Amino acid sequence: MGLVHAKDVTPNPQGSRLNLDQVKARVDKVKIEGLGRTKDDILTDKVQELFKAKDFQEVILGAHKVRSKLESLECFSKVGVLIDTSEGPDATPDGYQVVFQVKELKRIAGSVKTLMGNNEGSLVVELKAPNMFGRGEKITAEYSRGWNRTIGLSTTFYKPLRVLNNTSLSTSIFQQGSEWMRSGYKLIERGMLLDLAFNSNTSLRHNLQWEGSWRELECLTRSTSFLVREQNGHSLKCSVRHIAEYDKRDAAVFPSSGSFFKLIQEFAGLGGDIGFLKNELHFQNNISLMSDVVLQTSVQCGLLNHVNNSKTSKICDKFFLGGPLSLRGFDWRGVGPHDQGNSLGGEFFWAGGLHLFSPLPFRPGGGGFGDLFRTHIFINGGNITASSSDPYDYFRNIRIAYGIGVALRLGQVARVELNYCVPISAQKYDHICPGVQLGVGLSFL
Repeated sequence: MGLVHAKDVTPNPQGSRLNLDQVKARVDKVKIEGLGRTKDDILTDKVQELFKAKDFQEVILGAHKVRSKLESLECFSKVGVLIDTSEGPDATPDGYQVVFQVKELKRIAGSVKTLMGNNEGSLVVELKAPNMFGRGEKITAEYSRGWNRTIGLSTTFYKPLRVLNNTSLSTSIFQQGSEWMRSGYKLIERGMLLDLAFNSNTSLRHNLQWEGSWRELECLTRSTSFLVREQNGHSLKCSVRHIAEYDKRDAAVFPSSGSFFKLIQEFAGLGGDIGFLKNELHFQNNISLMSDVVLQTSVQCGLLNHVNNSKTSKICDKFFLGGPLSLRGFDWRGVGPHDQGNSLGGEFFWAGGLHLFSPLPFRPGGGGFGDLFRTHIFINGGNITASSSDPYDYFRNIRIAYGIGVALRLGQVARVELNYCVPISAQKYDHICPGVQLGVGLSFL
């Protein structure tokens, strides 16, 4: 937070505690210093709540809230706050003026950074032009390369909308290449994405998207299964997608309380030769049992339905299960039908997990490096199959594994898990992974 300066308004010679909510105050004037290309109209709405303050405590709290709003515009590299008594002919007896001292971002900025994805690290080179037209617009060009031979190239234009708070519109042109060794194919996608993001309340975030992509599916090796080979070639997918995300956890990594919910709905078939209806659900709940001991339950499921006989789906549209991020104790994409060693995926999957997290034994490095670690014991299970008219098919042949491990928090978004896994229920075509298993990612079952 920035430094807030205020003049004394009430003499307090005895040094007794001063209740700021009992000191009458109002804001007569708000100034923003340091503006260059940023337009006044996007700032006016952000500072309006300051004029509703009735005491000095509300003035201070309101100033910090406005400061956070100004920072969220992504127009400024620095925002400072100064509160002073009001001066001039329009000053009132209890009046104050609030001055925000800002420093605008440079017109062109670049960076080279590393990002952590789901069991993959990437080197990202980014060039961006922030606050292009003075209302928070920006253009970003990005190139990424992952250690699993994934290559991404994209250009995105982002525009915040003043209709509602936290509403934005973005459009991206992208090319993404990825190799999936477990399934024996390589995928190249080129296309465009339109995204409208908004909040229906403080905790529920929505994304409405349209995507048009030209996809090229190729064999990865000469030993790729014929069932994968026959899907090779070009395809065109045009789809609309709705993503709803609700997050009331107290932390994204190692939460001690709260719930997380994410629903993804996609309809493809508005054009091109790909058509399906796809739904995916993620849920997590955390309960604190005692100091730093947390019981976590999580559920994931998905269903893909064909909606047009003249259109189809490809292997890259299906669900896959298995690996340290989804179903521990099994290889990556190791659960479900295989042909010649290649995972074929499924049209329905579900998975659930139960974890008990606690600090490291004897708490080494407590209050510092040791707080980045957690131990956990877990049991997880699930199934993946083709879609069926009989719901009982989805709960036959359940795979189950349990184990114990150590998790390390990376920043506030990712974590590393080193687990010892014991699969206790599997099918003959599954690829199990008993013993030590390492996972790095953003989201785990």
